[in-house]
Amino acid sequence: MRRRTPARPITTAALLVAAAAAAALLALAPNSSALAATGDKQTATTAQKPAANAKPAAPAAPPVAIPADVRARVVAKLPGAQASDVAVSPIPGLYEVAMGGLIAYVSADGKYLLSGNVYDLDTQVNLTASRRNSARAKALAAASESKMIVFGPANAKMTVTVFTDIDCGYCRKFHSQIAEVNKSGVRVRYMFFPRTGPGTESWTKAEQVWCAADRREALTRAKKGDAVKGKTCGDAAVKSQYELGSDLGVEGTPAIFTQTGDYIGGYVTPAELVQAIQESQKAAVAAR
Repeated sequence: MRRRTPARPITTAALLVAAAAAAALLALAPNSSALAATGDKQTATTAQKPAANAKPAAPAAPPVAIPADVRARVVAKLPGAQASDVAVSPIPGLYEVAMGGLIAYVSADGKYLLSGNVYDLDTQVNLTASRRNSARAKALAAASESKMIVFGPANAKMTVTVFTDIDCGYCRKFHSQIAEVNKSGVRVRYMFFPRTGPGTESWTKAEQVWCAADRREALTRAKKGDAVKGKTCGDAAVKSQYELGSDLGVEGTPAIFTQTGDYIGGYVTPAELVQAIQESQKAAVAAR
């Protein structure tokens, strides 16, 4: 079972209703084209054999250019967005905006924003999940390991990035099994995500661990509840890690991401973690 310690109460119950409605529509209308809905699971693509008299596939259409004024309007309405974040979406009239691990759709006039998933009902594939995972994987690959606390050998078969909070109970439980996780062939790259935010006790503890001479040893002690005292070195590193977690959509800890960008969620046992990573790898290969 996966468990998460939430950063804040969930108040968007309407999202669950929308997800249920999307599932019902997928079952009832398999031959429709596309649907915007919520939820974060990518359904496997159903392979279809071509008819014997099928015509050769037409040449791929050239990439659609996005008008500069469209990019400018979208960027002006979304603080932090850049022109390169705007792309063509599967839905005519809407443009995709990728910021960190967050994917949204915006109208050409920059007036309307749609947050949710786009499903292709012909193939029953969650198109947004694929794009979201790609964006997450790119952001995590760009993060320097010098800004992380890493447990496990560099040549491990599997690697995950875990956003952690020292005072999170399930984070402590996960770390208590770190030796078994590493033995299972999984390398863990920790980044801090104090759920209570800057200026709090959990944030200060993260700073103290980061400023320690031996961060791995200090993190292990802190996870056991021991006080970590030492020199201060500022909060720049913790702030950077926290901001990346926010960009990727982290809301609770532990937040575990695979190298392919899948968000596993909360606490899992070492065996469950290996299974989840392997499933993520298979899904990524199948989607190519």
